[in-house]
Amino acid sequence: MCGILGIVLADQQKNVAPELFEGAMFLQHRGQDAAGIVTCGTKGRFYQCKGNGMARDVFTQQRMVNLVGNMGITHLRYPTAGSSAGSEAQPFYVNSPYGITLSHNGNLVNSIELRKYLDEVVHRHINTDSDSELLTNVFAAELDKFNKSRVNNQDLFSALTGTMEAIRGAYACVAMLAGYGIIGFRDPNGIRPLLFGERINADKSRDYMLASESVVLKAHGFHTFRDVKPGEAVIIPKDSSGVVKPEFRQVVEPKVFAPDIFEYVYFARPDSVLDGVSVYHSRLEMGIKLAAKISKVEDLDIDVVIPVPDTSRTSASQCAVSLNIPYREGFVKNRYIGRTFIMPDQQERRSSVRRKLNAMESEFKGRNVLLVDDSIVRGTTSKEIVAMAREAGAKHVYFASCAPPIRFNHIYGIDLADTKALVGFNRDEDEIAKVIGADKVIFQDLEDLISCCTSDQLKQFEVGVFTGSYVTGVEDNYLQELEKIRAQNQRLRDRRDRGFSVDACIDASDMVDVKAELDISIYNRGDY
Repeated sequence: MCGILGIVLADQQKNVAPELFEGAMFLQHRGQDAAGIVTCGTKGRFYQCKGNGMARDVFTQQRMVNLVGNMGITHLRYPTAGSSAGSEAQPFYVNSPYGITLSHNGNLVNSIELRKYLDEVVHRHINTDSDSELLTNVFAAELDKFNKSRVNNQDLFSALTGTMEAIRGAYACVAMLAGYGIIGFRDPNGIRPLLFGERINADKSRDYMLASESVVLKAHGFHTFRDVKPGEAVIIPKDSSGVVKPEFRQVVEPKVFAPDIFEYVYFARPDSVLDGVSVYHSRLEMGIKLAAKISKVEDLDIDVVIPVPDTSRTSASQCAVSLNIPYREGFVKNRYIGRTFIMPDQQERRSSVRRKLNAMESEFKGRNVLLVDDSIVRGTTSKEIVAMAREAGAKHVYFASCAPPIRFNHIYGIDLADTKALVGFNRDEDEIAKVIGADKVIFQDLEDLISCCTSDQLKQFEVGVFTGSYVTGVEDNYLQELEKIRAQNQRLRDRRDRGFSVDACIDASDMVDVKAELDISIYNRGDY
């Protein structure tokens, strides 16, 4: 789960970097681990700034001055099992053929086969563990087959067909071909979101944007927009003055249209509309459905409904209205602390919850409290929150989740945890309540959750975290590889924590590669 953005300005004398930076701020919630911008000038040269950290820290004023050109792409990284180093910050770049840079939101589940193909068949060097680098090189290898000095739209669409037939998993991508234009494409299941928009300028020329969420488009005046369809691609030329227009094409046949339901539960901003469904209204419906289930639970005497900030607020307020129970803000949030389940280990998550939230005793003391959260993943955060409610004087603490129990790994770009680390793994609701210290836990039913997000066009969703049945099929090999990567990364962190040098973190028994801190492609985020 990452944020991606691409913009082509009609005026080739203007620099797009400031608008890419502003767009990154609207997508910061989708990835707080690393950020990157690559722009392209009139002569086809790429200019890059990227590194670990939030957008405001990476894109300093001094660095932004050097990002020139009327088109560019942005990436905000949410870390998954194999991507956390500075060298894995996106966009990725390959110089051959033609110069390609690419930002990817999602996760490929056939990375083992792709890595072997790139090594043994097309002989392309892969320098990181990131599946996004694999995707970039698969696309480059497909373009290389034309063996031409210059390519056209037909060649690009054909290369995308070959790319999308080779890769499997979740992907929404924006790519930029040096001196040519920007390309957007989405996987045939539409698991990850991607929208296209246009903005008409005073001189009737048009600017174009590709983005992960509609909120970015609307904020920048791109009032005409639509979702890129599953299996569809669009090419936006660098000269978008109106003579040459963007071209859309269905490059592979769409499969079961199943966006990741977690976009609506947790990740997307409430003011976004994805695939025609308002995230805000879907969360209101989640509150209504959750209230209906809570009302059927016996022996619940609830005095107040309190949300776990921030994502659950919409659902919690509607839940309180439906139950006719007072709604209160019981936790004050420190907004300078990131999402806790991104933290690398349990101890860091525990301390981070206490830094992030503070309970107001006046809203808890002597009351039976219903806490409402969007979901329960490892249970670490939930356990700390329940403990804080009790310390603030709550008599009974009930915990309601807008999502069903998460019992399986997420494989399409959200690094929740290994399956065995999930609090819902092999536990029923009473056992989960005991683990997190609540008097009762109430989970949303899956059928109700799905009904909250459906529309006339959208009926199915990727719900593998709840059922273990993934939209791309059985992925046992990938799950094993995922757990292996996580175990290797944990051993590397453990050794560093014990004071070993980087070199000492590697031995023959582990075969763990140290991750490079800097990308070696084009110049990095340093103060150049």
